[in-house]
Amino acid sequence: MPTLDTGRTALVLVDLMERIVALPLAPRPGTDVLAAAARLADTFRAAGAPVVHIRVERPNVEAQPPGSDLVPDLVRDGEPVVVKRTIGGFQDTGLHELLTGFGATTLVFGGIATNLGVESTARAAGDLGYDLVFAEDAMSALTADEHRASVDLDFPRLGTVAPVAAITLETPAAPDGRA
Repeated sequence: MPTLDTGRTALVLVDLMERIVALPLAPRPGTDVLAAAARLADTFRAAGAPVVHIRVERPNVEAQPPGSDLVPDLVRDGEPVVVKRTIGGFQDTGLHELLTGFGATTLVFGGIATNLGVESTARAAGDLGYDLVFAEDAMSALTADEHRASVDLDFPRLGTVAPVAAITLETPAAPDGRA
């Protein structure tokens, strides 16, 4: 996995909401996904690269179900939260404009569920011309088979699949020009 360009890469975390992280997931529990996503987010923050959070809201209801907020302490001050009302994160959300405003041409994905919110958002991103990276251990699904179908069959056709530990960003230059 090559080192990613800090100025052209954004991390997109999909549906890491309390009620979704708490679901019975496979191949790993939501708590493991959350820990891996948090490590990846810290890597992006340290490099000065944007971290974007997406959460879903059910349309046409008076109130969202309990646990519909993002997991506490996941979002840091100034990080955008995009609210979607469909499976994917691009439809009528302003996500594309947000990402292009950051100068992002490469997106790194994590979240739940691998084969639903993550894959749907990634497919739209691919259609829009983004280069895609999938943090395999920062994702899970309702079944291991669903996760594996996305990770083993679909994602390699769309981009690069890698563990969180292999995803690195260039070190930002110091004010004096040294790395």
